[in-house]
Amino acid sequence: MVKVKRLVLDVLKPHQPGALEFCRQIAASGEGYRVCLKVDEVDENTQTLQLEICGEDLALESIERVIADMGASLHSIDLVEAHNPADAD
Repeated sequence: MVKVKRLVLDVLKPHQPGALEFCRQIAASGEGYRVCLKVDEVDENTQTLQLEICGEDLALESIERVIADMGASLHSIDLVEAHNPADAD
């Protein structure tokens, strides 16, 4: 079964919640998720972020739900890394 190991997402979010809480909520949405957030742009009401999320088996649907629940929106999926364990043989 192919598993998604890494995603890089372009996200637009309001200033609140802050970056730390935003990362915590996304990391909490799956087991073993690691989240790296980079602020690319700031305007009066929003921030444009680059999120890198790594884990053993990422669930994009759950991540999207958490992003939306915090008032943010997913603009694009900029990178996907997937792994087929059968390839390891």
